[in-house]
Amino acid sequence: FRKTLDDYYEESNLSEGSTVLTDDLATGDLTESTTEQSGEVAEKFMIDESNLSDYIGKPVFQAEKIYKQTPVGVVMGLAWTSMGGSTLYIETTFVEEGEGKGGLHITGRLGDVMKESAEIAHTVARRIMLEKEPENKFFANSKLHLHVPAGATPKDGPSAGCTMITSLLSLASKKPVRKDLAMTGEVTLTGRILAIGGVKEKTIAAKRSQVKVIIFPEANRRDFDELAENVKEGLEVHFVNEYEQIFELAFGYDH
Repeated sequence: FRKTLDDYYEESNLSEGSTVLTDDLATGDLTESTTEQSGEVAEKFMIDESNLSDYIGKPVFQAEKIYKQTPVGVVMGLAWTSMGGSTLYIETTFVEEGEGKGGLHITGRLGDVMKESAEIAHTVARRIMLEKEPENKFFANSKLHLHVPAGATPKDGPSAGCTMITSLLSLASKKPVRKDLAMTGEVTLTGRILAIGGVKEKTIAAKRSQVKVIIFPEANRRDFDELAENVKEGLEVHFVNEYEQIFELAFGYDH
């Protein structure tokens, strides 16, 4: 039943009056009753994860979590697409080092808005690292590559800014973020976190990928509070105004 909701329904809170597949129906416990028309006894059968797709087709939605522990430089973000919400990873890796070679190469079929977000993220990350570790010359002397899988899917929008900054700082500090974390939020050059859209869809996508902790902009608190309780259940949600708050949530944990 849980797999049916996760893989075939975009909305996890079904509307009142909807027909819901229960565990009793899934195990076939109600299939031996005699039909009124023929008097025949229906054949008993079992539906489980191994044969679910035989009855209702291939999954429409699938969990996109590919790491048990996100490696250094990788952070999970949340996106809003025409199909609803989805999770996506921001990956940053080191290319080469040399005095004054600091720079950022961007791939992943990103639109103009998202490319600008990456440039802003690089600037903000450099400023934060300079404030926290003045002796750290990583950004000044390192050529980096930032990528957003899947490369064949066009992507755009400003809400990945905070995820990009966190990915860059993870690489610079050589520290992974906590494994059950996802985030979304537009960031200004001064580190302010701005509102985003698709809170409901992004929350459902996070739950589908077994995320336990979500970071949203403070400006979206009301949007989250208005969600159905079963959508919010089991989540630890933090609302932030400044990137500094995200830094503490992402890196201020014990291994």
